[in-house]
Amino acid sequence: MPYLNRQGDVFVLYLGNEGETDNENRFHPDWIDATHALLDEVEAHEGPAALVTTATGKFYTNGLDTDWIFGNLDKLPGYLDRVHTIFSRLLTFPMATIAAVQGHAFGAGAMLAVSQDFRVMRSDRGYYCLPEVNLSMPFTVGMSALLTSRLVRQTAVEAMTTGRRYGGADALAAGIVDDAVEGDLVLDAAVARASALVSTRGANLSGIKRGIHRDVLEALDTKTDESNFKFG
Repeated sequence: MPYLNRQGDVFVLYLGNEGETDNENRFHPDWIDATHALLDEVEAHEGPAALVTTATGKFYTNGLDTDWIFGNLDKLPGYLDRVHTIFSRLLTFPMATIAAVQGHAFGAGAMLAVSQDFRVMRSDRGYYCLPEVNLSMPFTVGMSALLTSRLVRQTAVEAMTTGRRYGGADALAAGIVDDAVEGDLVLDAAVARASALVSTRGANLSGIKRGIHRDVLEALDTKTDESNFKFG
């Protein structure tokens, strides 16, 4: 389960269990609930603040919980709508948000990263990847809108239709991330960027973000059903 740490005015949301390095940090329903609860805690803090998301080990997050999905196919539309709420919340979060991508960000995990204001990625290990085309998995209306809005259009086309794996240097060149740094410097670089933005925290920032992402937010609010999402 995710947990919080803090460095000065910067909250660091870790996406997996404390002390464990082999978590894939997938979007299990319980993980989604726990993440929202921690975001509630961060949002309730008064004063200057910013948010960094990261993880430990091989994965930033490996995306949708496919084991849970195949055991609960009748609940898939509602599950995907719940996944969308994480993206929407981060898009409009009332403080600066930075993804410190220290490992693989696949599928919904890649979408989680682009739901944040800025991204710092490790340059020597880990991939940003949208593998859905190779898994016969479609993108929801909201996911497509998110990716085509937050990525350079041709980068979105390549990433979504080929399943290309972007290392840190390639992700930087493609405009997917804002910085790529070596080794274990990812979190420090993200926290430094976040620390410079803590004074922007507040309702005004959230309103600005809502204006920027209005069309994406409307798409993410589209209810998922068999008419707009066919699995397999």
